[in-house]
Amino acid sequence: EVQLQASGGGLVQAGGSLRLSCVYSGFDFNDYAIGWFRQVPGKERERVSCFTRRDAGTYYADSAKGRFTFSSDSAKNTVYLQMNSLIPDDTAVYYCNLQTSAGREYWGQGTQVTVSS
Repeated sequence: EVQLQASGGGLVQAGGSLRLSCVYSGFDFNDYAIGWFRQVPGKERERVSCFTRRDAGTYYADSAKGRFTFSSDSAKNTVYLQMNSLIPDDTAVYYCNLQTSAGREYWGQGTQVTVSS
Protein backbone atom coordinates (compact mmCIF):
# COMPACT_ATOMS: atom_id res chain seq x y z
CA GLU A 1 0.00 0.00 0.00
CA VAL A 2 1.38 3.36 -1.04
CA GLN A 3 1.53 5.86 1.77
CA LEU A 4 2.58 9.48 1.73
CA GLN A 5 3.00 11.32 5.02
CA ALA A 6 3.45 15.07 4.79
CA SER A 7 4.55 17.37 7.57
CA GLY A 8 6.27 20.66 8.21
CA GLY A 9 3.52 23.19 7.71
CA GLY A 10 2.88 25.99 10.12
CA LEU A 11 2.43 29.69 10.64
CA VAL A 12 5.19 31.99 9.47
CA GLN A 13 5.56 35.68 8.80
CA ALA A 14 6.00 36.97 5.29
CA GLY A 15 9.62 36.65 4.25
CA GLY A 16 10.11 33.57 6.39
CA SER A 17 10.85 29.99 5.46
CA LEU A 18 9.41 26.54 5.97
CA ARG A 19 10.50 23.10 4.89
CA LEU A 20 7.87 20.54 4.10
CA SER A 21 8.66 16.84 4.28
CA CYS A 22 6.90 13.88 2.72
CA VAL A 23 7.83 10.37 3.77
CA TYR A 24 6.77 7.79 1.23
CA SER A 25 6.45 4.05 1.44
CA GLY A 26 4.89 1.05 -0.20
CA PHE A 27 5.90 1.54 -3.80
CA ASP A 28 8.64 0.35 -6.07
CA PHE A 29 7.87 2.04 -9.33
CA ASN A 30 10.58 2.88 -11.81
CA ASP A 31 8.62 5.53 -13.64
CA TYR A 32 6.83 8.08 -11.53
CA ALA A 33 6.56 11.70 -10.57
CA ILE A 34 6.51 12.82 -6.97
CA GLY A 35 6.00 16.29 -5.66
CA TRP A 36 3.84 18.94 -4.12
CA PHE A 37 0.49 20.51 -4.82
CA ARG A 38 -1.34 23.18 -2.90
CA GLN A 39 -4.93 24.25 -2.57
CA VAL A 40 -6.83 27.17 -1.14
CA PRO A 41 -10.58 27.07 -0.50
CA GLY A 42 -12.60 27.68 -3.63
CA LYS A 43 -9.69 27.11 -6.01
CA GLU A 44 -8.34 24.12 -7.87
CA ARG A 45 -5.40 22.23 -6.56
CA GLU A 46 -2.22 23.70 -8.03
CA ARG A 47 0.96 21.82 -8.80
CA VAL A 48 3.87 23.56 -7.09
CA SER A 49 6.87 21.36 -7.73
CA CYS A 50 7.58 17.80 -8.72
CA PHE A 51 10.37 15.46 -9.68
CA THR A 52 10.01 13.12 -12.62
CA ARG A 53 11.95 9.90 -12.31
CA ARG A 54 12.03 9.23 -16.05
CA ASP A 55 14.19 12.21 -16.93
CA ALA A 56 15.31 13.27 -13.46
CA GLY A 57 13.72 16.61 -14.13
CA THR A 58 12.23 18.97 -11.59
CA TYR A 59 9.26 21.16 -12.33
CA TYR A 60 8.42 24.41 -10.59
CA ALA A 61 5.32 26.50 -10.96
CA ASP A 62 6.08 30.08 -11.93
CA SER A 63 4.96 31.15 -8.48
CA ALA A 64 7.59 28.87 -6.91
CA LYS A 65 10.58 29.56 -9.13
CA GLY A 66 13.45 31.20 -7.32
CA ARG A 67 11.87 30.72 -3.90
CA PHE A 68 11.08 27.02 -3.51
CA THR A 69 13.45 24.10 -3.87
CA PHE A 70 12.52 20.46 -4.27
CA SER A 71 14.91 17.85 -2.91
CA SER A 72 14.91 14.22 -1.94
CA ASP A 73 16.71 11.76 0.29
CA SER A 74 16.20 8.24 -1.01
CA ALA A 75 17.88 6.74 2.04
CA LYS A 76 15.10 8.24 4.15
CA ASN A 77 12.34 7.74 1.58
CA THR A 78 11.62 11.42 1.92
CA VAL A 79 11.10 14.36 -0.40
CA TYR A 80 11.22 17.95 0.72
CA LEU A 81 10.03 21.34 -0.34
CA GLN A 82 12.14 24.17 0.99
CA MET A 83 10.10 27.35 0.82
CA ASN A 84 11.86 30.68 1.24
CA SER A 85 10.70 34.26 0.96
CA LEU A 86 7.18 33.21 1.72
CA ILE A 87 4.34 35.57 0.89
CA PRO A 88 0.70 35.57 2.02
CA ASP A 89 -0.35 34.14 -1.35
CA ASP A 90 1.54 30.99 -0.45
CA THR A 91 -1.02 30.30 2.23
CA ALA A 92 -2.65 26.98 1.37
CA VAL A 93 -2.91 23.35 2.29
CA TYR A 94 0.06 21.58 0.75
CA TYR A 95 -0.23 17.99 -0.43
CA CYS A 96 2.34 15.42 -1.33
CA ASN A 97 1.49 13.62 -4.57
CA LEU A 98 2.73 10.55 -6.43
CA GLN A 99 1.80 9.74 -10.01
CA THR A 100 2.82 6.63 -11.89
CA SER A 101 3.19 6.13 -15.61
CA ALA A 102 0.35 3.62 -15.39
CA GLY A 103 -1.95 6.43 -14.42
CA ARG A 104 -2.25 5.78 -10.73
CA GLU A 105 -2.24 8.71 -8.39
CA TYR A 106 -1.75 8.90 -4.66
CA TRP A 107 -2.14 11.74 -2.19
CA GLY A 108 -0.85 12.32 1.27
CA GLN A 109 -2.79 14.20 3.87
CA GLY A 110 -2.38 17.94 3.62
CA THR A 111 -0.27 20.17 5.76
CA GLN A 112 -1.39 23.73 6.35
CA VAL A 113 0.92 26.60 5.53
CA THR A 114 -0.15 30.04 6.70
CA VAL A 115 1.86 33.13 5.88
CA SER A 116 0.95 36.27 7.77
CA SER A 117 1.58 39.72 6.39
